[in-house]
Amino acid sequence: MTEAQAYAKLILFGEHAVVYGRPAIAAPLQGLSATARLADAPHVGRQGILIRAVDLGNEYRLEEAPAEDPLAKAIQLAMDTIGAPEHQGLEITIESSIPVAAGLGSSAAITVALLRGLSLHFDKALTIEQISNLAYEVERLHHGTPSGIDNTVIAWENPIYFVRGQIPRRFRPGRSLHLVLGHSGITTPTSEAVLGLRQRWERDSDTYERLFDAIGEISRDALEALQAGELARIGSLMDANQSLLESLGVSLPELERLTDAARQAGALGAKLSGAGQGGIMVALTLPESASLVEAALLDHGAEWVRHATIAG
Repeated sequence: MTEAQAYAKLILFGEHAVVYGRPAIAAPLQGLSATARLADAPHVGRQGILIRAVDLGNEYRLEEAPAEDPLAKAIQLAMDTIGAPEHQGLEITIESSIPVAAGLGSSAAITVALLRGLSLHFDKALTIEQISNLAYEVERLHHGTPSGIDNTVIAWENPIYFVRGQIPRRFRPGRSLHLVLGHSGITTPTSEAVLGLRQRWERDSDTYERLFDAIGEISRDALEALQAGELARIGSLMDANQSLLESLGVSLPELERLTDAARQAGALGAKLSGAGQGGIMVALTLPESASLVEAALLDHGAEWVRHATIAG
């Protein structure tokens, strides 16, 4: 049996603006992951592939999958890239502990784990860049016009400073970051939030371009603050980013209630993360205040709370 994993990702700064050419910062979150297990399965039949999506309760053969099925798409892209090796039947099991539609890159992580697993199982190396590019093609099924940041940070497994169309810049924070994540209880497809913003931008591009510029400046300042390990400055920049995301129309009162509660409980800063209009928020805390922030989030309606660390 072959097993491969991929971690969740968190956008720290720059979501949405990154789609319009401004920088963003994202990092992998260990502790939340997707796993692909591949085993030879002669009972499936020569060249046959059985897909088991455990979390969805689905089991189906590759040839029976609809054209828009993302797992089938990933398998077909990988097999084409590595040369469609001969096999006597294959069973692929996919499991994930990453909440879906929560801004944590669940779809990209599943795809990257699957691509890594196929590469390892057939001993046909795929470069990190190839894995990222193939995962991006699958992401288009989920999100229409994705920024590319999810597949990039998950494939590289490193905090990155990302500008669309440029080589990602990997970096290490000067200090570890302790984060508390809270879910708003509202789930909105990423494609819906992205499309809504696109329509508003088309109606008033000047206003939204100014907002994107301001978010880009925050991301540039945040890179310096992260590399220097300046936690208070990082927190202040998170708050500023949240204010601009509210101006973009991608926040919700439920998210703002959680970010406000986190700050009042001692968080250094807080903002939504990901597409918004639901999903998650993230608070930067000191380790000694993390439990207070968790309690405040739960008291103010968080559906669930998770703790995570980005290593320095």
